[in-house]
Amino acid sequence: MITAGIDVGSTYTKAVLLDGDGKLLGKGIINTGFRLAEAATTAYQDALTEAGIAQDDVRYVVSTGYGRFQVPFRDVQVTDLSAQARGACYFFPNTKTVLDVGGQTMKASRLAENGKVRSFRLNDKCAAGTGAFLEKTARYMGYRIEEIGPLISTSKDAVTISSVCAVFAESEVINHVSSGSTPADIMHGAIVSLVDRSVQLMKRVQMEPEFTLVGGILRFETMGRVVQNKLKADVNVPQDDWAQYTGAVGAAVMAQRRLKKLQGGNGKGKDEREFEVVSEEIVEA
Repeated sequence: MITAGIDVGSTYTKAVLLDGDGKLLGKGIINTGFRLAEAATTAYQDALTEAGIAQDDVRYVVSTGYGRFQVPFRDVQVTDLSAQARGACYFFPNTKTVLDVGGQTMKASRLAENGKVRSFRLNDKCAAGTGAFLEKTARYMGYRIEEIGPLISTSKDAVTISSVCAVFAESEVINHVSSGSTPADIMHGAIVSLVDRSVQLMKRVQMEPEFTLVGGILRFETMGRVVQNKLKADVNVPQDDWAQYTGAVGAAVMAQRRLKKLQGGNGKGKDEREFEVVSEEIVEA
């Protein structure tokens, strides 16, 4: 009963393996690049290697993310909204609102009792509302992406970055650099700016607790702390780097459900039953 979830994101591709008892067996991650099928295959093989199992042992594969249609070995694909919802509920079963901050998009979702998406809003029109803005700010100041977390932890006072446009926000960053603000305070200010946009998105879906934060940017501890301070409420963030894998985890969870339904059988053919299962989840947004 081992299943796999493959999340082909705009920046990274993640793969996760899950067994029938709900135990995570292995994971893999790689830069997506422009060869999406190759990235999916590599991340999948890395997960298999970490788990110490053969590909033939995997019974069902669900892909998600913007490149989900490019995974050649998938059984079916689902939207990243559905996958992130299921992944958030895997780690925190009482989740009602999900904030997903990725490299190119930010999404807020409100969930029903059963973990399905009731409403959602996307911020995919401007880089100022995504993780790409943080990465671009870091590169401008000469820092690598992996240095953002340690850098922000040394900040004493966040600077103000108020522009809602990435181009103008970058001009503000340049002005702060020229005026002598420290790189740590500038990065902290960039995160506060990003959080302001994320909270507005959450309000638009009529957010309610529990709040769960996912996506690659949540690997920076400051992001979760600033959101918590802004909401004045507790927030959930998966431990270690699992916030970056939540979509893949959700896809693997959905694969478990679908596999069990397909194995149950009801007199219908496999293709007919599979279509019935797929139709339960949220359609393309």
